[in-house]
Amino acid sequence: MSAAILIASADAELLDDLLRLAAAANVEAGVASDAVRAWSAWRDAALVVAGPDLAAELASRAPPRRPGVILATSDPDREGVYRLAVDIGAQEVAPLPDAETWLVERMAAAVEPSALGATTVAVLGGRGGAGASVLSAALASTGAGRGLRTLLIDGDPLGGGIDLVLGAEDAPGARWSDYSERRGRLSSAALHDSLPAHGGLAVLSWHRGAVEPVPAETMRSVLDAATRGYDLVVADLPRQPTDATVEALSTADMTLIVVPAEVRAAVAADRVAEVARRYTRDLRLVVRGPAPGGLKADVIAESLRLPLAGVMAADRRLAVAVESGDPVGAGGPLGAFCTRFLGYLAQERPVRPRQR
Repeated sequence: MSAAILIASADAELLDDLLRLAAAANVEAGVASDAVRAWSAWRDAALVVAGPDLAAELASRAPPRRPGVILATSDPDREGVYRLAVDIGAQEVAPLPDAETWLVERMAAAVEPSALGATTVAVLGGRGGAGASVLSAALASTGAGRGLRTLLIDGDPLGGGIDLVLGAEDAPGARWSDYSERRGRLSSAALHDSLPAHGGLAVLSWHRGAVEPVPAETMRSVLDAATRGYDLVVADLPRQPTDATVEALSTADMTLIVVPAEVRAAVAADRVAEVARRYTRDLRLVVRGPAPGGLKADVIAESLRLPLAGVMAADRRLAVAVESGDPVGAGGPLGAFCTRFLGYLAQERPVRPRQR
């Protein structure tokens, strides 16, 4: 028998509970209803959840000591429960139903990738129309093109939908409203499998029509799953901070603020940067050309007291590409910027493409 989670019990009521929790964790579970089968599968399972009914017989067979063994019981006051846990090498006792949420999270965590978490980049506009959404889409598309498992998150409910920038508005899959009630741990595999994909890029955006703000807890669950399941996460965020925006800024390894090379844009961006500094660990500036008055990028960076991540040169073809749903960031100045930036980012935080 080979399964991600091994449930060792012949107690029908306990089995029902544990299989329900495994389904909630979105993990494969195998059942061993006798000690012989449980012992044979003991080493290979990612997590073992045993019931007290088989624990004594299992202990008599001296199963090999290993991490990831839990004794689950609906009667924690039963005499000798903790002795049984010690005898089978269990590190935890899970009293049900009180420990259900904890056990679901342990089941989900047991099958998650153990690789280094994703690099997360948040993108803010210094003012309206600065080009933050276009840059977000281009960065994510470039990352996916480099073989990175990439997720693009649209965190702005009033932004019109970043899937439109990609031409992916009709792609089937989940949107934010499908996660609106989500709390606690979310499986990275479940997130990936449910989202629309466009050109190898996963996208989480909004349904058309009226939308509700994302609760902070929902954003936290999605970002946690994304960090565990992807190589690169790019979040396009609104300038006005919400609870969900704060969650994303706090999670981001780096935040980019996009500012057109104009005096008024720089003044507006100073206010946005002041708010972002409260929550993000690494805030950097991207200057977008052209500069009608000749305002230099380094002057803007100095005035905003921000390190300069780069300059996006003007590209007259970009507006046409966005309107027609053509790929953004494929060649041209924007594509060159994204390639340079991701190369620099990889030097700071090396990421290997995950096994798909």
